[in-house]
Amino acid sequence: KTPPPPGEVSIVVDTYRRKLTVMSDGEPYKQYPVATGKYETPTPIGTFKVLRKAMNWGTGFGTRWIGLTVPWGIYGIHGTNKPHSIGSYASHGCIRMNNHNVEEIYPWVKPGTMVTIIGNPFKYHPSQYRTMRRDERGSDVMEVQFRLQKLGFYNGPIDGIWGGGMERAVLEFRQSRGLPKDNSVNAEVYHLLGL
Repeated sequence: KTPPPPGEVSIVVDTYRRKLTVMSDGEPYKQYPVATGKYETPTPIGTFKVLRKAMNWGTGFGTRWIGLTVPWGIYGIHGTNKPHSIGSYASHGCIRMNNHNVEEIYPWVKPGTMVTIIGNPFKYHPSQYRTMRRDERGSDVMEVQFRLQKLGFYNGPIDGIWGGGMERAVLEFRQSRGLPKDNSVNAEVYHLLGL
């Protein structure tokens, strides 16, 4: 059994390597294999906090649940009843751990603990960018919101949720660049946004 980290705990999840690293005062303390989201249901990319914790949260979530503050859905770090999936892209976006591993880190994290999930929200693992439209959610939406805000087209929240404000911003951006009147973020828009 590993003793608790001596310093302030944070977590880094690498979606490419499918590894979760517990940090102690910003230094790696212990690393675990994980499963992350499939292409259709990617793991959110960004910096979040632990929102809540639970034991035996529900069927399929193993013995522990560590919920995260992702604004566009319910995501967390949890155990699994499918240990064969660890090391692959298999989840609906959550970070799966072996039950004995999530049980080890569970007492180390508290609500408010920082969780940084790294990866490219556009080239998650296949090399295709999705064409986005209204009501989409995700890390890629959040990055487009940020780019549109930086260019002065969007003044809403950077929350990864495509609502009315982002709809207007996309239409205005496309018009300003001479693109056909459309509400999509497609390959041409990604290129013009520098993505």
